[in-house]
Amino acid sequence: VQLVESGGRLVQAGGSLRLSCAASGRTFSSYTMGWFRQAPGKEREFVASITGSSSGTYYADSVKGRFTISRDNAKNTVCLQMNSLTPEDTAVYYCAARLGFGRDPKSYLYWGQGTQVTVSS
Repeated sequence: VQLVESGGRLVQAGGSLRLSCAASGRTFSSYTMGWFRQAPGKEREFVASITGSSSGTYYADSVKGRFTISRDNAKNTVCLQMNSLTPEDTAVYYCAARLGFGRDPKSYLYWGQGTQVTVSS
């Protein structure tokens, strides 16, 4: 599975962004898809995940109520809608794929190259 993120840019605090991740391969619906982020000097952290059938979505407490993850298995894409952004959301955002469920980045098999999100105050 190859993953390519897009949509990151500079945005003002309070604004919104929509990140997209395009996946290759015919078994996209078999994978749980996750979004992670990594800020300078910090460890990569879980943001959100969605099961293969979209039956389950999970969020980090820090983004719950502001971010929404979704997927379109017909188009092999997963998106992250981010609202009410704050400077603390500034990071490189990665999409990733795994079989099964979980939040540990070590359990994700495939990763994109990342897209930079910068939120100015």
